[in-house]
Amino acid sequence: QVQLVESGGGLVQAGGFLRLSCSASGQFHSNYAMGWFRQAPGKEREFVAAVTWSGTYTKYADSVKARFTISIDNAKNTVFLQIDSLNPEDTAIYYCALSHRYTLATMWALPAYDYWGQGTQVTVSS
Repeated sequence: QVQLVESGGGLVQAGGFLRLSCSASGQFHSNYAMGWFRQAPGKEREFVAAVTWSGTYTKYADSVKARFTISIDNAKNTVFLQIDSLNPEDTAIYYCALSHRYTLATMWALPAYDYWGQGTQVTVSS
């Protein structure tokens, strides 16, 4: 069993910031990638950012690259997402996920991920 637990979401005003975290526990291979996805009401779940277990490689969606920063604490199997300059378009449920079968070219793809957290709500008011 692998469990992912997100935290750090909440209600913030536009222009503010949040840091989301996701901790993995259970049985999983040491060579993994962890990613963040988000889903707004009425829209498909979309890729936000991902990082390999070593922290060496990161991938961002073009739409968030300038404002979002992903990082990983490998010793704690915890991934973080720093979100700066929040705007209402960032409102969504944010999910973290873990992959044992990632490639650098497909870290953005939902099918690459094996385990998912329950999500944390981010709401940005104008």
